[in-house]
Amino acid sequence: MIYQDRFDVSETAFVDMIFWRVPKPLAGGVHAFKYRFALVDHDICIMRFDNEAGKGDHKHIGKREFAYDFLGLKRLQSDFFDEVERLLR
Repeated sequence: MIYQDRFDVSETAFVDMIFWRVPKPLAGGVHAFKYRFALVDHDICIMRFDNEAGKGDHKHIGKREFAYDFLGLKRLQSDFFDEVERLLR
């Protein structure tokens, strides 16, 4: 595992982040990382960026799923926290 963290972002919400290097890209992927970044509020996952095998990089906002262009770990973190900020406003 490369990185794992969980921390509060409000009185009711927290961020859970995990990513690690994999020996080869997952099915449907083009990079050697597996990740899951989630925003949970009142014990409900309201937003998540992840890359399941066979589905590639994508994000979930509420019950909707959108493709996500993975451009590196720093960009992933930046994009994720931009969404966290937007959703918690």
